[in-house]
Amino acid sequence: MPLAIVRFRHQQQVRWGMLEQNLIYPLSLPCSTTANLISLGYNAVAAACQQASEALADNEVELLSPITQDAKVLCQGANYRQHMIDSGMDPDEKSFNMFFTKSSASITGPAGHIVRPDLVQLLDYEVELTLVLGKATHSTLQVNDSNLHEYVAGICIGNDVSARDVQIPQMQFHKGKSYRTFCPLGPVLCLLHKDDLHYLSKLQLSLSVNGQVRQNDNTANMVFKAAETLSEYSQIVDFNPGDILMTGTPSGCALGLPSPLLVRISALLPEKKRWQLFVKGQQKRPQYLNNGDIIEASIKSADGVINLGRQRHTVVGGAV
Repeated sequence: MPLAIVRFRHQQQVRWGMLEQNLIYPLSLPCSTTANLISLGYNAVAAACQQASEALADNEVELLSPITQDAKVLCQGANYRQHMIDSGMDPDEKSFNMFFTKSSASITGPAGHIVRPDLVQLLDYEVELTLVLGKATHSTLQVNDSNLHEYVAGICIGNDVSARDVQIPQMQFHKGKSYRTFCPLGPVLCLLHKDDLHYLSKLQLSLSVNGQVRQNDNTANMVFKAAETLSEYSQIVDFNPGDILMTGTPSGCALGLPSPLLVRISALLPEKKRWQLFVKGQQKRPQYLNNGDIIEASIKSADGVINLGRQRHTVVGGAV
């Protein structure tokens, strides 16, 4: 069965715990990083959960990111059918993934603030199912449904926060998505038994801003599934336990693409003028995040077996 694991601070001490019905049971585990936790293996963590007895209310602790900053943050773009269509792509013709990375410095916890740097005008959100990897690799892999459990240890909620006016005009995916606090993770790290992996294609993602639902889709609508993605990504990256793979976001982001006609016309303009018009056009879209906005995200299965908790953040301004 899935194990709902959290990382928390209580009385100045950071610990791992099992979350069950709003109670946290501290675990006796000899590890400080996600990599250490994953390397213990599912059975060892399950045994620690069975031995846990002391309980803390979840409002007594500060929930932290269950992914520590030694992790690589690997990312997959445009991976939901409707999002691809909205982006001008044909999902039935797509034969390869879009890959990029975020800095581990962008990792932050499941609650608190997302800091919008003062230089950023177009701040966007992207709720994503995040795979937590479970095995060190040093060569190209052939991952399939029968061995997927060797490489995926668990899952959590991720939000690929993005500064579109850096990412697109500067052609800087890594920079535009890597400012500090731009990668909220958790609260729950759900460790999966191999019999639980069928849930990867049965999870409902939802994100709201100020109570208004902006994104709502199911992982059944992913174009590239986990096994296929890990196989392709392994051609260029070595994985380590505790690394994460953010698997793309559904439609509903703030970013709006200009019409093909406008793209052709703008291509005739000087580059500086072209991007000034892009930013000016995007600023008319009310979906972009502003200081004071509250973002909430959740991922769960319809039967309630998988519940990755809820993220809640407030956008605040700040210097880089």
